Amino acid sequence: MPQPVVGAKAPDFTLPLGGGGTFSLKKSRGKKVVLYFYPKDNTSGCTREACDFRDNIRFLEGKNAVVVGVSADSVTSHEKFAGTYDLPFPLASDEEKEVVKLYGVWKVKSMYGRKYQGIERTTFVIDEKGIIAQVFTKVKVDGHVQEVLDAL
Repeated sequence: MPQPVVGAKAPDFTLPLGGGGTFSLKKSRGKKVVLYFYPKDNTSGCTREACDFRDNIRFLEGKNAVVVGVSADSVTSHEKFAGTYDLPFPLASDEEKEVVKLYGVWKVKSMYGRKYQGIERTTFVIDEKGIIAQVFTKVKVDGHVQEVLDAL
C-alpha cells in the first residue's frame, strides 16, 4: 500500500500491547501521536531508538505527545524488550503485518545482497485531530528524536 502523506487522515487501527491491553489511534485524539515503526525488538538500532525516545519522554509529553512503537514482534517479545530497557511508552504488536502494510512501511529490503520483506524504520507525527503532520522515512537513529521534537 502507498504510504500516507502529510495532510492525510491517519489510518485508524487497534493493536495489542506488550503488558496487556490495546492501543487505538482513534482513542488518542486530543493528543499528538508519535507513531514509530521499527524492525525488531532487542536489535542494536531499535534499542538505541527506543532508549532515545525513553530518555526524552518528558520533553515529548511536554508537547502534548504520546509515543507508541510498532513492530511485527509478539506481545511477549515487546514485554521483555520494554522491561529490559524500562520503556515508559507502549509497544504495539503487528504480527499479522496489517498496520505496517496500511502505513506503507512493509518493504523489500536488502542485506548482504539478499532481498527480504521487513519494516522500514519510519515515524509518523499525527496531530490532535488525527491528521498526519510529518513523516520521517528511512530514519537514521542518531538525532531522530530531536527531529521529532522539532516537528512537534
